[in-house]
Amino acid sequence: MNFVKTRVPGVIIVEPQVFGDERGFFMETFHLEKFSAAGLPTHFVQDNHSRSEAGILRGLHFQRPHAQGKLVRAIVGEIYDVAVDIRTDSPAFGQWVGVTLSASNKRQLWVPPGLAHGFCVTSDLAEVAYKCTDLYAPECETSIIWNDPDLKIDWPVSKPILSARDKDGQSLSEITNLPMMADKHENT
Repeated sequence: MNFVKTRVPGVIIVEPQVFGDERGFFMETFHLEKFSAAGLPTHFVQDNHSRSEAGILRGLHFQRPHAQGKLVRAIVGEIYDVAVDIRTDSPAFGQWVGVTLSASNKRQLWVPPGLAHGFCVTSDLAEVAYKCTDLYAPECETSIIWNDPDLKIDWPVSKPILSARDKDGQSLSEITNLPMMADKHENT
């Protein structure tokens, strides 16, 4: 496995070693010792799987309390995955990283607790699987509007299909319950 740092502290692209032949391929998507050596978490409490069609955008979501770290990958199709640093005491506050994750490139993105996360589908269909470090707590979730003018995220869609909750997301400047870097181990 190769662990690639990004411009946002803690956001890591995980590139697996893929072994393929005429039968297909094999790869490790998680390895306790390799993740630990790279400084990534080794304890996950929930696995999620979503299926979405072209143009659907999910996010930007975060929970506080119960901040979730997420290890995200596309197992079918392709997505543009985005992590936004919303930790008020981070030197990268307001910065974002966008990465193409696909069934063909087999990359994963580690999104640490305290960041907002979202993705949009850039293929006809995509299935996304992700591991979480804390349980989903809908009462703790906040949605940042996908096209926040202060964030200037360069999404590959101009008119995404959104849920009602995501259509009603707030701008980052309107949110008062933003996390701090010290919250990364927050579990209450």
